[in-house]
Amino acid sequence: MAICRVCRTHARMTGLLEEDTMNFKAIIAAAVLTSVAAPAFAQSFYVVQDVKTKKCTITESKPTTTETTVVSGDTVYKTRAEAEAGMKTVKVCTSN
Repeated sequence: MAICRVCRTHARMTGLLEEDTMNFKAIIAAAVLTSVAAPAFAQSFYVVQDVKTKKCTITESKPTTTETTVVSGDTVYKTRAEAEAGMKTVKVCTSN
């Protein structure tokens, strides 16, 4: 692509060439995608109890129905192993 002499001079003076602008846009796009995608990789585990059977299980999403209820209080576990250990300390889960 041909750049006029005035534009080329301006680009040299400002230090911005077309390639630099494209690189900058690519870096910005990558940063935006990373900030959007990063929370999707964060895993959460909840200790829940079935209201009818009183059986405790571990789920990867917070229950939205009334069929199960979170019994670990406000605790959100980062790994399944942490949730399993936490389930052993929840009184309603150990009494059954």
